[in-house]
Amino acid sequence: MREGLSVSEAQAIVLEAASPLGAETVPCADGLGRALAEPVVSGRTLPPEDNSAMDGYAVRAADVARPPATLSVVFEVPAGGHAPRPLEPGEAARILTGAPVPLGADAVVRQEDTERDGDRVRVLVAPAPGEHVRAAGEDVERGETVLEAGARLGPAQLGMLASLGRTSVAVRRRPQVALLSGGDELVEPDGDVSGGRIVSSNSYTLAAACREIGAEPHYLGIARDEPADIERRLRAGLRCDALVSSAGVSVGDHDHVRGVLEKLGCRLLFWGVKMKPGYPFVFGRFDDGAGPLVFGLPGNPVSALVTFEQLVRPALLALAGHRALHRPRITATLGETLTKKAGRLHFVRVRLEREGHEVVARTTGNQSSGVLRSMTEAQGLLIFPAEATRLAEGEPAQVQVLDPDFLASAGSGV
Repeated sequence: MREGLSVSEAQAIVLEAASPLGAETVPCADGLGRALAEPVVSGRTLPPEDNSAMDGYAVRAADVARPPATLSVVFEVPAGGHAPRPLEPGEAARILTGAPVPLGADAVVRQEDTERDGDRVRVLVAPAPGEHVRAAGEDVERGETVLEAGARLGPAQLGMLASLGRTSVAVRRRPQVALLSGGDELVEPDGDVSGGRIVSSNSYTLAAACREIGAEPHYLGIARDEPADIERRLRAGLRCDALVSSAGVSVGDHDHVRGVLEKLGCRLLFWGVKMKPGYPFVFGRFDDGAGPLVFGLPGNPVSALVTFEQLVRPALLALAGHRALHRPRITATLGETLTKKAGRLHFVRVRLEREGHEVVARTTGNQSSGVLRSMTEAQGLLIFPAEATRLAEGEPAQVQVLDPDFLASAGSGV
């Protein structure tokens, strides 16, 4: 087992092991946020024939090349209907949005650009051929690949599937994630916190982090600091795609998780990642490929969440078949000077503020790994490189954006 890896080395090992899960077919209505398991090839031409983009009149452009021009209105084409015959020279057809353009017509004039008088219409403009006409196949041609495997299904993609007549779609399975907390000092939120006991907040934090990306958490409870209890609970999680344990993976006298995992047949690939917070992190897998990916997180609340962000979250997204695995990164200007010792990459919890054309990053205050409030106030994690010892106020720095609302705009943007 390797020890003391860099963050990038640890991420590479984890992602190499996180192959996309198998496919399942779900109703399209349930596909939001899922990753396609196979390409979607159109069995239809969209639109199936030339149709009008406006309410107005279908005409032959040559007939109205020198406006104003008066034409005979010979029939009407409603949406969903069809012209009874081709359009002849000197004729126009009343047409509604979405209706197929009659044969012989090659343009549509907006109703606003005409004057109707009984069965005749005076056209006041000279449309170009093809104006206000949606050409057959301009959206999708039959046999065309419209969505690639791995595409994330959003509103537009689901609307396209509906347009193609699809009611179901093959997507990658949602990762099933077993979550275990460990420690004699831990209690559930409604438990007795006297005598030095603390609430097991990690199980709630990590379960929410799983749900946020579409993974399904399964809580295994709080394991006592006894190998037998730890083993019993871990065995219950072996049916899942990933097993995440917080606490019990370090080198203390009561840190039994690593030993129990090895007993169960899990080969630990590395322990310790040169990052702060979150050094005591362990990752392993079962050699037969039948067991889950195993993540051992530190017990401190911030360490658990930061290591989840850097190492577990990308792996779960990869299992779910997604291609975008990491949080968005921006360049921000430091609003204060930061210092540290060389050797570990620090993830600094920061608030982000827009000041003119710049984004300014300032720390949330106390950076202790036990201060969970620092994460509730953090909009991003500033990356303080491992060998750097000082980042000066005013310098640029890379920040992983945690808060999607920060990237949103209060204005319309137009």
